[in-house]
Amino acid sequence: MKGLEFNYGTAGDIDEICALYDLVHQYLESHTNYPGWKKGIYPDRIHGEQGIREGTLYVARLDRRIVGSVIINQEQENGYETVPWKTAAEPEEVAVIHTFMVHPDCLKAGVGRALLEFAEKTAAQKGRKVVRLDVYENHAPAIRLYERLGYEYAGTADLGYGSYGLHWFKLYEKPLPGKV
Repeated sequence: MKGLEFNYGTAGDIDEICALYDLVHQYLESHTNYPGWKKGIYPDRIHGEQGIREGTLYVARLDRRIVGSVIINQEQENGYETVPWKTAAEPEEVAVIHTFMVHPDCLKAGVGRALLEFAEKTAAQKGRKVVRLDVYENHAPAIRLYERLGYEYAGTADLGYGSYGLHWFKLYEKPLPGKV
């Protein structure tokens, strides 16, 4: 997408990031809540601040406005070990995508695709071999996007969020070119 820029999220961005989280929550409340996110639980300010502190939160900007964000770290959720990953990788060779979101005004405008491509490039630059992610089993729009971008289904797992009504997650991976 033309004019889209990617940067680390900074402490100065936290209010705008939280405003994005709130907008996404509002959108999900009035539409289908595919990811099953809950306002005040996930994602919220604590997750944004932690991502900034750890240097793992990235933002997508269009005309200086944050229109997307993603956390890229190496934290594989409990349950990741239960699926048969196709790409053998040590924990330090894996990049994991979390809290991937796009501003409701920018849905279907290419921001999500660009943000995922940025995440893959960032992971490759950090020497990672594969990108992995999880998605709630009923999140059809995200699943379509991931599959369109070459992410391969590895299996379904219980990640421990059943008390929130989120029992099963599909796990996907994408080997990075030149790293496998």
